Amino acid sequence: MTVPMPSVSVIVPHYNDLDRLDQCLAALEAQTMPRSDYEILVADNGTPAGLDAVRAVVRNRARLIEAPVQGAGPARNAGAAEAQGRILAFTDCDCVPEANWLEEGVRALDMADFVGGRMTVTVRSPGHMSAAEAFETVFAFQNRSYVLKKHFTVTANLFCPAALFRAVGPFRTEVSEDKEWCLRARDKGYRIGYAEKAVVAHPARRNWPELKRKWQRMSAESYALMRERNGSRLCWLLRTWALPLSILPHAVCTLTDDRLPAVRDRAGAVGMLILSRLWRFAEGHRLLLRRGR
Repeated sequence: MTVPMPSVSVIVPHYNDLDRLDQCLAALEAQTMPRSDYEILVADNGTPAGLDAVRAVVRNRARLIEAPVQGAGPARNAGAAEAQGRILAFTDCDCVPEANWLEEGVRALDMADFVGGRMTVTVRSPGHMSAAEAFETVFAFQNRSYVLKKHFTVTANLFCPAALFRAVGPFRTEVSEDKEWCLRARDKGYRIGYAEKAVVAHPARRNWPELKRKWQRMSAESYALMRERNGSRLCWLLRTWALPLSILPHAVCTLTDDRLPAVRDRAGAVGMLILSRLWRFAEGHRLLLRRGR
């Protein structure tokens, strides 16, 4: 008997985050889309505990694929290479998609060639946020703005036909992979859309070291992408100088944001805003001096 191919392939890159992978897979198993209509592929990027440990978490919920080339982009590429569905749905192992995520994401492809969905931020204890969690609640994963204004989506919530992915090509490394891939798709004439009802939750960074690692990676990748796409060093310098200038208006927005009901949380978020913008200001100059030419 011929086994029907799934309509959707969900691709989840993974590295050394077994507890959150378990939560992600549980959410994917609970989708409103019939289970026979989609497959789940976990592309493991060399978890130190080994494939057997990953296998014990994955069980029969997904296909486990080895992705030996380091990086989330190569892991996604490894998953896409093994996918059988005509639609690819990308999320991350530390994310929790809402139950109707697949149905809404696929439905949104009727209005655009590829789509990004809505991202929400979760914290461990809403009544006791750290300053970093409060900051991320306001500023992290503004995917609606990314899609509608900057024409890219985070890869934690991306839907595209498999044929489109093959036409655009794989994700790359050492640049902002989500932005670079989406801009490459746009350059080929494909239209991006926003799927408001396709929702994925991502945990907030909990402290300054986690935020700093995020911004180190993102700053380096953004600089590399800017230079690759023939952006000028002057443009980068102007963007860098805009960072401290943005503190005041963003502080006002933070202090009036109803997602932070406690004064303590708003004050913590403003403090983290100041720290992160000043650190990025210094990092922007460091990148310009060390990598510019």
